[in-house]
Amino acid sequence: MSGPGLSPTPLYHLYRAASSVLVPFAWRAVRKKLRRAEVPLERQHERLGHASLPRPPGRLVWFHAASVGESLSVLRLITRMGERLPNLEFLITSGTPTSADLIARRMPPRCRHQFAPLDGPGPVARFYRHWRPDAAVFVESELWPRMIVEGARAGVPLALLNARLSEKSVRGWQRFPSTARFLLDRFRLFLTQNRQTADNLIAMGADPARVTPGTNLKAMAGPLPVDTALLTEMRAAIGPRPIWVASSTHPGEEEVVLEAHRQLLADHPDLLLLLIPRHPERGTEVSTLITGAGLTSARRSIGESITPGTQVYLADTLGETGTWYALCPLVFLGGSLREIGGHNPFEPAQTGAAVITGPGYFNFAETFQPLIASGGAIEVTGAAPLARAVRRWLDDTEAFDTARTQARALVAAQETALEGVIDTLTTRLGLD
Repeated sequence: MSGPGLSPTPLYHLYRAASSVLVPFAWRAVRKKLRRAEVPLERQHERLGHASLPRPPGRLVWFHAASVGESLSVLRLITRMGERLPNLEFLITSGTPTSADLIARRMPPRCRHQFAPLDGPGPVARFYRHWRPDAAVFVESELWPRMIVEGARAGVPLALLNARLSEKSVRGWQRFPSTARFLLDRFRLFLTQNRQTADNLIAMGADPARVTPGTNLKAMAGPLPVDTALLTEMRAAIGPRPIWVASSTHPGEEEVVLEAHRQLLADHPDLLLLLIPRHPERGTEVSTLITGAGLTSARRSIGESITPGTQVYLADTLGETGTWYALCPLVFLGGSLREIGGHNPFEPAQTGAAVITGPGYFNFAETFQPLIASGGAIEVTGAAPLARAVRRWLDDTEAFDTARTQARALVAAQETALEGVIDTLTTRLGLD
């Protein structure tokens, strides 16, 4: 067990006492959400540490991810790790019904999903007693004190993968340095997204020998699924028309995208915009924005078809983004024109797409910055620059092909980085 010399602090003892009292109230709130999502009763009880599946024989590696983004980021890692180490079994836990559905659709071989136990004495004890993991990997900043401490006490090697800490979080932990050191000392390995997070962890009390700067694991997620029948259908409907994609847009971004499209239609009158809001439930809202911009549209969620007069196709559905990227390799990636943090450029790059982004991509800075520097992505700040960037790639096929080549180079580099992550994990956690 790591860190035997550091004793629990008064603040940790206070947390233990408070979590014991608060678990029933947390369970009530969690159960309500799970019921609303129509999660079966047996699976709801996983949050109390009651497993709904047997533990497989052999060595078991447990990955804990908070929600959808974190879950996606580890599925490819688990798949590749399983290919290299066929003697390992895997467990992935998360907290939301959406993440559970996503994982079920993309479950790697020899892997199973459970909802994570609440961080109270009963749920955590039942969880460890049943699953007895041979190693545990916590993803990003999903740090539950009792889960961490009890795992280390049971002799489970712990790693924090893709570690990311905001400046606010760092300042908060620095107010309680003894407790921060105590919790961080439970971990055998920290693999951070960048050098800054590595430095922050060390400043908070992590052993420098256990901290390794890495890369953003979300940039290594596997290819998005492509519906080949839908792809064929859409290609037939669009025909030879030029097309561009605006993906994962957020409130305040669609207006910019639609204005850029209006400008582009002046010299590309048959251009089609495929607009994919990040949250499909905003479909009606976005449809109203399209009409207000004076543009004609067809809406996928209600079965409307593309016609020669359609200027915007509103793809307000879930699970089809991979198909849209395969359909068109010219992608504006949203969440970036406002201070949202951006989205994963690796996903469109895996299909050979070149990417346009706004400046607010700070959650993926380590991926975007070299991609922009190499010419595989363009950064824009508003409607007119966005229109210019799209127009350049529509009109200059040589420049566009060069950008796509650089995007593919990003994919190759991340594949190499993924192998490095697996090497570090298996060695430091004693899994090789």
